[in-house]
Amino acid sequence: MNTTPTTLTRRSALTLLGGSVAAGLSTASVAADANRASWATLAKEARGQTVYFNAWAGSDTINAYIRWAAQQVQERFGVRVEHVKVSDAADVVKRVRSEKAAGKQDGTVDLVWINGENFLAMKREGLLYGPFTDRLPNFALVDTRGKPTTTLDFAEPVAGMEAPWGMAQLTFLVDSALTPKPPQNITELLAFARANPGRVTYPRPPDFHGTTFLKQLLLDLNSARDAFYKPVTPEAFARASASLWAYLDSLHPQLWRAGKQFANNAATTRQMLADGELRWALTFNPNDAANEIAAGRMQASVMSYQFPGGTIGNTHFVAIPVNASAKQGALVLANFLLSAEAQARKADISVWGDPTVLAVPRLSAQDQKLFVGKTVAGQVHNAAPAIPEPHGSWMAPLEKEWLDRYGA
Repeated sequence: MNTTPTTLTRRSALTLLGGSVAAGLSTASVAADANRASWATLAKEARGQTVYFNAWAGSDTINAYIRWAAQQVQERFGVRVEHVKVSDAADVVKRVRSEKAAGKQDGTVDLVWINGENFLAMKREGLLYGPFTDRLPNFALVDTRGKPTTTLDFAEPVAGMEAPWGMAQLTFLVDSALTPKPPQNITELLAFARANPGRVTYPRPPDFHGTTFLKQLLLDLNSARDAFYKPVTPEAFARASASLWAYLDSLHPQLWRAGKQFANNAATTRQMLADGELRWALTFNPNDAANEIAAGRMQASVMSYQFPGGTIGNTHFVAIPVNASAKQGALVLANFLLSAEAQARKADISVWGDPTVLAVPRLSAQDQKLFVGKTVAGQVHNAAPAIPEPHGSWMAPLEKEWLDRYGA
């Protein structure tokens, strides 16, 4: 039977297409095998290493979780983890900076818990090892699409230089027995403070929570937000912050101790709320109140909520300094922290209550079951949209100006 040119073309195309698909599958398979082999080699090299994990140590529950993770990594992968307890990640940045300037190749920091302006400083100064996230098998589980802050740290592209660890969002607390209808925006918050003089405050900047509250006000007071997601300029800062200072000038006289003094940190405001001294407090972990209630430190009537229009949210990360002594061990630890098991345990209210960075619906049915928990008192019932953090460069001038105006 004669074959027309058209038929020949179609057959040839199908043959070529089949060959291309097969080649593509073969290439992908080879790449996957190579990645597995590469990770196996890396994990073997990591055995026997000691990873000095520099992480904030201000919470007993978080410290306990890190101890658990360290034990698991030791038992499963032969990597020893030492939790170097720090109060401020900025101190770790200074140490890495000094070590690099001195030419120290075997640095004292192998992994650091970090985000925001500290990440920005390390990235810009060449203090980070990487990119490395594409080497972590468990990074494929991260919800980079639904949780865009897993790839943007305070508007700065992560570019694989740090691995996401957990999610956070500005959340407010009230005792529903005393405040059944809490303020739902900053206008209502000012009215609430006036109606309850001396019963509202916020942490003193540069405490992280206090600065975050200022950023929330800054965003809510400015409908045009594009400038906040670019490196700050003096002109942009002056223009955007004018309404903030006007708002604070009205708010502060209504605050605890007439705005002449401020709480040292968010934990203090939560304790003051539990003691009845305050009627409103804040946190950056949506599950903090649930944890406090479970521990018996807060009344079961305390509720968590977020402004319906959205509150600032971000991701916190772990990163490896450029001069880390145990890079392979740090990668093994970072990968374990992204496992479904480790993320589910971290999200458990009874353990830490830190929201996961993973795309839970994409996990296996067995792993999804790890994240199923009961609703408990104190949890946020109606989560609001997360507003991305402004670019990290806005923090320093914001804190400086606040201190100049109100810090005396």
